[in-house]
Amino acid sequence: MARKVVLAEVASCREVKTVPARRGSASSTYASHSPTNTSQQYGKDTLRPVTIKQLIDAEHPHADAEHFLIDGSETTQVTFVGQIRNISYQATNVTYKLDDGTGTFEVKVWVDSEQSNHDDPNSMHAKLSENAYARVWGKLKTFGKKHVVAHIVRPITDYNEINYHLLEATYVHLFFSRGPLDQLQNKSGANGANGQQQGNDADGGYGGNRLPATATSGARKVYQCISNTPQTNEGLHMQDIAMRTQMEVADVLKAGDELQGMGLIYTTVDDHTWALLVL
Repeated sequence: MARKVVLAEVASCREVKTVPARRGSASSTYASHSPTNTSQQYGKDTLRPVTIKQLIDAEHPHADAEHFLIDGSETTQVTFVGQIRNISYQATNVTYKLDDGTGTFEVKVWVDSEQSNHDDPNSMHAKLSENAYARVWGKLKTFGKKHVVAHIVRPITDYNEINYHLLEATYVHLFFSRGPLDQLQNKSGANGANGQQQGNDADGGYGGNRLPATATSGARKVYQCISNTPQTNEGLHMQDIAMRTQMEVADVLKAGDELQGMGLIYTTVDDHTWALLVL
């Protein structure tokens, strides 16, 4: 149901370019259209699901560029979710500050001062309140500092949409940073089980086929512990890891931060319980 709502509202925005989707999934709904009766290059527009950290880290190639680079890929239109931390009403715009757990970001919605009525219960702004969750569709801009100029900001009523969005943003990030899933599966099959075992042995059995050479010994120990210990989908708590690896808790925490920075583990029930991010 959440996806149907998303698609219906995206249809009211400008036409967008295809974002790669997993085979057999419904994620291929970012239809590709190239308007012919316009001088603007709408065919190059993309609609990409992102996290706020990705927006903060997005690179602007040059001052006149219409796009930003995320994971080395051109990005124009973006969509993300977050909790509204602050709402500021101005004569010409409404500014929302959103937080999705990876950072905070400002979203501006330009309004017609003569026609806007924030007290109208049917208006978009009247349906939004501080501490509520919202989804944003808009374009990344930079005037002094980066912000998103939004086409639509709407409240989230189904909280499954938040988890769905974060999973979709992760999938698209991995597509651009590591390649299509089919290629990764083919590469893994070509290497074979023996080659994978040799890679692990060459790196002391710490999952060397995934850990970079710069990983510290503490990170390798923690990664091996999480990989080899039977567990639920909640993962392992750092106290449990410290006991199993005979490491100090502070060293486990430092190693956990390192592995999260590499995108190899993620937090589950709390900030100190981790599970492997399995492709």
